[in-house]
Amino acid sequence: MAGLATPASVGLIPVKFIGGLLAIGGGLALGREGPSVQMGATAANTIGRLLRLGPADCRSLLAAGAGAGLATAFNAPGAGAIFVLEELVGKFEARTACSALGASVSAILVARALLGGDPDFVVADSPMVISVSTQVLFLLTGLAVGLLSVVYNRTVLATLRLAERMNASVEIRAAAIGAIGGLIVWLTPRLAGGGDWITQSAINGTLIWTALPGLYALRLVFGSISYAAATPGGLFAPMLALGALAGLGCGDLAHVLAPTLAGRTTPFVVVGMAAMFAGAVRAPLTGIILVTEMTNTPSLLLPLLSGSFAAMFVADGMGEAPIYEALRTRAASEKR
Repeated sequence: MAGLATPASVGLIPVKFIGGLLAIGGGLALGREGPSVQMGATAANTIGRLLRLGPADCRSLLAAGAGAGLATAFNAPGAGAIFVLEELVGKFEARTACSALGASVSAILVARALLGGDPDFVVADSPMVISVSTQVLFLLTGLAVGLLSVVYNRTVLATLRLAERMNASVEIRAAAIGAIGGLIVWLTPRLAGGGDWITQSAINGTLIWTALPGLYALRLVFGSISYAAATPGGLFAPMLALGALAGLGCGDLAHVLAPTLAGRTTPFVVVGMAAMFAGAVRAPLTGIILVTEMTNTPSLLLPLLSGSFAAMFVADGMGEAPIYEALRTRAASEKR
């Protein structure tokens, strides 16, 4: 999309499909949205080339296909369309917006016909009434998660640099990381993979607060080294799991400091997910809509806005580049 590379050929699709299936199915802490986005973008761009469309139309189709891949991965059509405009294009373009909406809607219709339309995470049906006075707690949660998002970005980039400096081939490096993943799967299978079980447990409030720091550290390191293995996989799902853990920790702390205001911990978990996304990716609208669709919690819109704003405030104030911008800059420097 930035013009720094030629769009991949259709041969990328089976590589990402099989590679992602093996890597994610094998237990590495990677998100399914990574291969889905890349397969969707490649398929859409290939269709544009087969129809002999112009460069502008192919570019719009490539972005729309990427959004459809994200929408399908998380059953979130709104987030798929907004992701295209906010993250990939960076501005509103009528042609791209129309393509993104059409691709996301059609992709979701097919996916729901095959898999059903239930949201990824189950949140209790009891109404969550958030008073104005509790917004300060969500602002504080956003500030804390924003700091953790900076730590997350720097850990991912530092792990990639460390992997490059190792005097070993990519195959040996991947095998070593796979062995670590296999050990985690063997000892604690629920802590491996993209992190859906962790996120759902945080939403349910079934994780013991004393275990949260250890779980967070394990997932942070395991997610970073999984990404350094250079196998197909994304960052979104592991990032949301970290945000859920951070949000649960903030909710538990809020109960200690302000028990009359805190209420349930579930809203803090949901806000933590969106705040982590906003701070790390710097795409707050995508994060808010994505988390809302994944948890079916439209009543938490104001807390999500507060937490995302605070997280972005911290990340921008610390001068931290968005993770995908940093990865793109790193890839460009490697080519030079």
